[in-house]
Amino acid sequence: MEFVDASVRLLLRTRLRPAAVTAAQGLLTALLSLTTHVALFVLSLVALLLIPAFGVGFALFPVVTGAVRICAGLHRRLARWSGVEMPTPYLPAPAGAQFGTWRRFRWMVGDPATWRDLAWLLPGAVTGAVCLAAFVLPLYGLEGLIGVPLVLRAAGAWYGYGPFWPLDNLVEAVLCVPLGALLLAAGVAAGRWLVWLHVTFAGFFLTPTRGAALALRVRQLTVTRAEAVDAQAAELRRIERDLHDGAQARLVALSMSIGLAEQLVRDDPEAARRLLAEARETSGQALAELRGLVRGIHPPVLAERGLPGAVRALALAVPLPVEVTVDLPGRAAAPVESAVYFAVAEALANVGKHSGAARAWVELRHADGRLTAEVGDDGRGGAAPAAGGGLAGTGRRLAAFDGTMAVTSPAGGPTVISMELPCALSSPRISPSFERG
Repeated sequence: MEFVDASVRLLLRTRLRPAAVTAAQGLLTALLSLTTHVALFVLSLVALLLIPAFGVGFALFPVVTGAVRICAGLHRRLARWSGVEMPTPYLPAPAGAQFGTWRRFRWMVGDPATWRDLAWLLPGAVTGAVCLAAFVLPLYGLEGLIGVPLVLRAAGAWYGYGPFWPLDNLVEAVLCVPLGALLLAAGVAAGRWLVWLHVTFAGFFLTPTRGAALALRVRQLTVTRAEAVDAQAAELRRIERDLHDGAQARLVALSMSIGLAEQLVRDDPEAARRLLAEARETSGQALAELRGLVRGIHPPVLAERGLPGAVRALALAVPLPVEVTVDLPGRAAAPVESAVYFAVAEALANVGKHSGAARAWVELRHADGRLTAEVGDDGRGGAAPAAGGGLAGTGRRLAAFDGTMAVTSPAGGPTVISMELPCALSSPRISPSFERG
């Protein structure tokens, strides 16, 4: 019985579910193409023709172009159902590009992706409409396979199926079952190919060209470099401030105490001993502050125990149970480990201060060349990376490594912060016991 259940689940997962997803994708693609493409193409042409007429097109064309981009975005999302990622090719909007302004019109007209979207509308309507067969053919085959024509014929209804129209006798009705099975198999295979054809064709228009992709990448790197420089400058100012207000002030006080003790060592030995005791206490405090400052720059636990051990040490400092799950077959580069460590530290600090949670969890894993860290809690939710806050700074720190951060925190919880960085792992170190043989 268990073998039968496992076989059914395997059949559903490997055959029926992908076929159902392809059929739904074909139906939605066809409906979207048939209902919007021609209308958007006509509206775009009208908006272009109205530009010389009292400038109406200056306000209308960006609106229509925005609708075209929404339609193209829906096609990109549907393409993900086939496992095809279509990056957005549009240039970022400049500052002050509000609706109805010349700057917005110039931005959209000057974007090559605008004209590629417009050129795609009509041919995309044709290939999208053909995708309807990916839904109709399997549905028609399923109708014959489950015996709908046989039931209707037995009930005396005027009905037909495939080449038998109408059904003249019971034999033809029975033959509809294997014919339906054949049409279902052919419809699933053809539907997958038709959807692939549409997605591939749309990819020529809806994805960035090589030059556009390079331009977007350069722009993204420029932004992340500026953010990294700003974050580094802010970190240097923090270190300078901590040294000036903390360790430096204590060292100055230490020097003054020792100087006074030198003057009093002959005339008032007891006062000199008190000053030396104060100097010893001040030196200990200065040393503790320097150690704390060093730990803030690069924690020793991170260098000694790696990212998993350092994260477990962070979890122990949180005043609630934190479950740590690690799946890292090696070690990342030191800067990447440091960025992830401080990101997890910031997230756990927020859990302890603001979440009101009873438990939390941290997951570290590496797959497909990407290091993923997830910090979650069962608290009240409502977390958001506000400007100037710790989470916003964490996002900037990760962006310097081409990483991303996503915060999901609905009211009532749970809160989940997902961080992802592209990186490679080194081979795991050989344990000392093995090295000794």
